[in-house]
Amino acid sequence: MGSAKSRFKVMTLTDAAAARALEMMANAERRDAMLRVGVKNGGCAGMSYTMDWTDSVEPRDELVEDKGVRIVIDPKAVLFLLGTEMDFETTKLSSGFVFRNPNQTSACGCGESVAIEPAKPEALQASRA
Repeated sequence: MGSAKSRFKVMTLTDAAAARALEMMANAERRDAMLRVGVKNGGCAGMSYTMDWTDSVEPRDELVEDKGVRIVIDPKAVLFLLGTEMDFETTKLSSGFVFRNPNQTSACGCGESVAIEPAKPEALQASRA
């Protein structure tokens, strides 16, 4: 595994998101897996969030630990995800991870894609802790 270390907390998890991620890891074949989160271009609003499991951290990745969950963030996604809170919600019709992102400016009607502006440099400075 790489030695990337977060200089600031790019994103956080709610208790519900952490519990669901830990439950999924406990049921996975790779118990030491980490959650890789990012963004990609696409969809009607311009971008979408990505999530996958990984067992490696690349040198430029950001590694955040929150509530027992290790989150690996692609370096190209850091400014788009800065200040994001990830939650897990269950409704009558669906359940899944949702992102509360202060950098998100809009979302498409289907909920599959979003418009995200990169965080301003002053937000990056304020998040260092």
